[in-house]
Amino acid sequence: MSAYSVTEPTKASKWAAGLLVTLYTIITLLPLVWIISTSFKTGPDSISYPPKVFFEPTLEGYVNLFTTRTRPAVSQLDSLPPPDGWVEEIARRQGTIITGPSRFGERFLNSVIIGFGSTALSIFLGTLAAYAFSRFKVPLKDDLLFFILSTRMMPPIAVAIPIYLMYRQLGLSDTHLGMILLYTGVNISLAVWLLKGFIDEIPREYEEAALIDGYTRFQAFRKVVLPQAATGIASTAIFCLIFAWNEYAF
Repeated sequence: MSAYSVTEPTKASKWAAGLLVTLYTIITLLPLVWIISTSFKTGPDSISYPPKVFFEPTLEGYVNLFTTRTRPAVSQLDSLPPPDGWVEEIARRQGTIITGPSRFGERFLNSVIIGFGSTALSIFLGTLAAYAFSRFKVPLKDDLLFFILSTRMMPPIAVAIPIYLMYRQLGLSDTHLGMILLYTGVNISLAVWLLKGFIDEIPREYEEAALIDGYTRFQAFRKVVLPQAATGIASTAIFCLIFAWNEYAF
């Protein structure tokens, strides 16, 4: 009788698992591949029905994204000199002329500053609050946690006008700092609840051993708890960044 290992998978099971993982990867990447391929389509091809799988690629979409164009009269367009470069040639085929670069880079930088800024602040404050709720006896802990969570249930449109009036008085309207503080106020409830769950899973004995060795409470938090909660912090940061990046109402 040949030996059979319970822990070592068979060759057939390895092939089956590899096939399933490959199939799942292909299915997961299909939407991303479709989005990227659509960026190389013309306007009519991108909205055609049924959708076009095979098409002639073009950089028309990227020219539209990174340049500002105007549509002159046909007589004016015919009187212009030949296009200088492939970018102008694509614009001429659309019946437009390029007047300068677009503001895409500036607007993208605004999203980066606001998204990552609010995420960093939410994680910083949320980690401290979650640690306090997890490790210390806080009066009315459950009520406070529910109050923190309830702030996320409020629809943005219900507070848009009061926030605008308050920001106008404080000089925060149309500023990076104003949006960072606003998104932090919305995201911190999610950060506290998620991070508290991760910190609750870390045994208290690790910190108690560090305190016995002479660490302060803050040193134990920084050198013991934070490395153990790194995965949870990263996951929470992704959720906070997704909300800040996709939010449009505010």
